[in-house]
Amino acid sequence: MPENHARIPDPGHDGGPDAPAASAAAEKDAAAAVESLPVSSSDSAPAGPASGKHSAAPQAESSTPSPLFAWLKEVATVIVIAVVLSFLIKTFLFRAFFIPSESMVSTLDVDDRIFVNLLVPEPFSLSRGDVVVFRDTNGWLPAVAEKSEGPFTWVQDGLTFVGLLPDNSEQHLVKRVIGLPGDHVVCCDTGGKLTVNGTAIDESYVNTAEVPQVRNFDVTVPEGKVWVMGDNRNHSADSRSHVDANGGFINLADIEGKAAVIAWPLNRITVLDNYPDVFKNVPAGG
Repeated sequence: MPENHARIPDPGHDGGPDAPAASAAAEKDAAAAVESLPVSSSDSAPAGPASGKHSAAPQAESSTPSPLFAWLKEVATVIVIAVVLSFLIKTFLFRAFFIPSESMVSTLDVDDRIFVNLLVPEPFSLSRGDVVVFRDTNGWLPAVAEKSEGPFTWVQDGLTFVGLLPDNSEQHLVKRVIGLPGDHVVCCDTGGKLTVNGTAIDESYVNTAEVPQVRNFDVTVPEGKVWVMGDNRNHSADSRSHVDANGGFINLADIEGKAAVIAWPLNRITVLDNYPDVFKNVPAGG
């Protein structure tokens, strides 16, 4: 008959009263063991290819352009933009001319560079007193001899074409508009003054260095034309001097535009005035 001994519980079975303590102690020992292990370099960086073997995909080399190439590209871009803008401005808005004669002294001096507004007379209309540049289609200027072409003539022509140089073809003239279509212009009244539609005008723009010589004329400006005169009256071959060619009148279609600004030399930069006060009392022409 078996003896009745009290059974001693097995400490290794789960669920016994000492199991939680033993499990916790084991986890603590395991954690301490892990912390004491040395850190491998593979923990901080991905493993590279095996020693002695090449990677299947070669590493891409740097393709950064050189500073000189980047600078040249930027300069070329700026030049192209400048040429395109200059051409568009010269074609549609403003054009540069230089002054070769003294006919407009003291408003314009010889060798002045001016910008001409191409929006006048179309779409914007002319006014009396405007300074205009026009093509010589009536033979006012003597024939210009052919210029010999040098090795760099094409460069000058190209820069003029795109508007980076002023037009120096010498086939344009610059004068001031005195009579518009329908105006009756007469020189002079008893006081020696010019009259427009019966009203005497005090021409404050005329060069005061000399007393203007009186050259009598009496004209009515036809439709589509204007009467022009130089501010340096004693040294200007203007409408008064060419009555045998188109009556001395200038066709509106020949006008390049209205001179707006003196751009060179720097000490003469200014906006050109059309002296509206001179003509403010002049009635409209017939």
